[in-house]
Amino acid sequence: MKQVEVTILGQGYILGCPEGGEAALHKAVASVDQEMSAIRDAGRVKARERIAVLAALNLAYQLVENAEHPRVSADPEVNGEDDSHDLAELIRRVDEALGHDGQLL
Repeated sequence: MKQVEVTILGQGYILGCPEGGEAALHKAVASVDQEMSAIRDAGRVKARERIAVLAALNLAYQLVENAEHPRVSADPEVNGEDDSHDLAELIRRVDEALGHDGQLL
């Protein structure tokens, strides 16, 4: 197992990675960083933990949607689709679930 240093939302992490899996790991890290940055930059959510939960939910939702409804292209602009509505709906649902105290459980 190889150790790889990555940065997500400006914070460094050392992750374990099987030999030969570095490219896939970096692609996954880029996706997580992109989702978390988009949520942070939207300005509604400040807590890193909440940003991480929302990003995880958004990425999981995209995986489920892609498995159930494969697209010709992964690029929303190519398909004429806008995923910002999906993200806004996920943020609303997580905010509702977290309530006023910010605790998931």
